[in-house]
Amino acid sequence: MTSDATGTAPDSGSLADRIDTSVAHPARRYNYWLGGKDNFQADRDSGDAMAERFPTIRISALENRRFLRRAVRHLTGEAGVRQFLDIGTGIPTADNTHEVAQSTDPRARVVYVDNDPIVLAHARALLTSSAEGATAYLDADLRDPERILAHPDLRRTLDLSQPVALMLLAVLHFVPDRDDPYAIVGHLLDALPAGSYLAASHATHDYLPAELAAEAKAAARGGGPHGVINLRSREEVVRFFDGLEPVEPGVCSVAEWRADGEPEPRPSVVEVSMYGGVARKP
Repeated sequence: MTSDATGTAPDSGSLADRIDTSVAHPARRYNYWLGGKDNFQADRDSGDAMAERFPTIRISALENRRFLRRAVRHLTGEAGVRQFLDIGTGIPTADNTHEVAQSTDPRARVVYVDNDPIVLAHARALLTSSAEGATAYLDADLRDPERILAHPDLRRTLDLSQPVALMLLAVLHFVPDRDDPYAIVGHLLDALPAGSYLAASHATHDYLPAELAAEAKAAARGGGPHGVINLRSREEVVRFFDGLEPVEPGVCSVAEWRADGEPEPRPSVVEVSMYGGVARKP
């Protein structure tokens, strides 16, 4: 970690006790789909099983990452945001939020949040900030927004009286309805001032064959064997942005959101099956 980064360095001494290599974890499975090496056999088996049912899932993961880059560039370059709260960070890869934001303005400040001990092990890489900016990493769960908002490292890194971009990329579909993901997002947004933004992406069943969509819904209700993804419709995804002012083009496929300049040919909305959007808190 650089000397100018904020936050407490993670204690990696107890990490081995927390890492269960026999059970797939979403962050490690996503790392596998992106071609990373920070995953275990259980993650690869789970990823392959999901790819059998949805063969273009790796395309979806890559397009979600490209959406993150474009969203952060818009937020820093056009919206003037200099603070980011990125929950569900995942294992560090190319173009992390602070790297994209600080490439536009080195003063950008980013707090990362994740609950995977593998991500905690990589926190020092996440905490490498520009000299002018700052980053911090919180070992916490999206489903505990109070702990996130009250964490002293967040309070040291971000000024909650100034606009913050809340980044919820490919994480809300891991929160089941019984945990009320809408209330969680609302709680986080309520703590942020006017002029803040929500950037979110979410997997959908809208483009799946009816049989596969029904299977995915049943797996979500029953807690399937390979980690549960709670697919939601566009209407359900749009609901996360209720009360906010959408940034054009609104909620759409992550493959289409301000995708000018991305490599051609572009994947179809069916191949990606993920919605994304950015909106401003009035």
